[in-house]
Amino acid sequence: MSLRETIDALYRTESRRVFATLVRLLGDFDLAEEALSEAFRAALEQWPTQGMPGNPRAWLVSTGRFKAIDAIRRQARFAAVDEVQLENLEAEDPEAHQIEDDRLRLVFTCCHPALAPDAQVALTLREVCGLKTEEIAHAFFTPAPTLAQRIVRAKTKIRDARIPYEVPGARELAERLDAVLRVIYLVFNEGYSASSGETLTRADLCGEAARLARLLVELLPEPEAMGLLALLLLQDSRRSARTSASGDLVLLEDQDRRLWSRELIAEGVALVERALGSRRFGPYSLQAAIAAVHAEAPSAAATDWAQIVALYDVLAGMDPSPVVELNRAVAVAMRDGPGAGLPLIDELMKKGDLEHYHLAHAARGDLCRRLGRKEDAAASYTRALLLARQAPERRFLEQRLAALKK
Repeated sequence: MSLRETIDALYRTESRRVFATLVRLLGDFDLAEEALSEAFRAALEQWPTQGMPGNPRAWLVSTGRFKAIDAIRRQARFAAVDEVQLENLEAEDPEAHQIEDDRLRLVFTCCHPALAPDAQVALTLREVCGLKTEEIAHAFFTPAPTLAQRIVRAKTKIRDARIPYEVPGARELAERLDAVLRVIYLVFNEGYSASSGETLTRADLCGEAARLARLLVELLPEPEAMGLLALLLLQDSRRSARTSASGDLVLLEDQDRRLWSRELIAEGVALVERALGSRRFGPYSLQAAIAAVHAEAPSAAATDWAQIVALYDVLAGMDPSPVVELNRAVAVAMRDGPGAGLPLIDELMKKGDLEHYHLAHAARGDLCRRLGRKEDAAASYTRALLLARQAPERRFLEQRLAALKK
């Protein structure tokens, strides 16, 4: 691997960690982003002749910090600068804090109650995890320009309100847990089923979400934090079986369960049991319980669909949403047959909330196919194909459509 390729790989794996530390040191998102770019530019210029440092991440943090100080000094010629703040910045040791924890600090900063809930999530996905605005917009079912404005307003609010970059105390921490859990959940979802691109999953995002969830459980071992971590581990346990060698999508019922990670399943099930046993569980713990039923079934045919429907009933009462109702309808179809599930999906589709959700149309197409209603199935698969942006899913839908014509 060339040095340029090494630096590119380092950017992919370390840039958001470096960025989070620079935010702590500099106290400003935009300044930290500029410092990050300057640090990697300096690496491209200096490392070919000086060699790669032993601790690249620390080098990038230190270089970015000094680049920012130089930029502030230059600006001082034209605008008033807080000299005390600048002196503190120059004197601060970049390694005085655990760099590994900086991203968790940044998550809680982005999830401050002064920000609107949607802004909290959008800002964290963009600044902590580096997702593109378009990817976040897809997760929110929101136009990209609207999301971009939301992120800008959130950063301005943090700067103007001087929101501190810190993990809050125990009392405030519990109040802000829901927003943080939601952020981690959406990060994992983007990794588990990428909103677009050539691959089904993004292992980097799945891994990052699990790492953040583990840190959160260590920091605040609440039942829902454990439930979320369990959900991520149980879902990720199937990663190796979700695509074929050629990268094509493999449905849950067709997956080779020998490829599932029994280590992740065991850890996830244990966490689910702890969360449910507390009797203070919430939606993430219930979703994890559903995933555990799938994980512990020796085969698709042996899946306890009655238990899954019952869990969805509880989940729908606790945290109702169109997607939860869709998943419940699919579970009913698996328990009682496609004829029982299709009317439930049709009723959901009439409400309009899932009109632009490709998985809803794909699910309807599947039930129509199983009922022998080829024209209806083709119409639903075609609509799903128009909405799908991920290559493996598009290939799968094209194969379904082709099979209907035979």
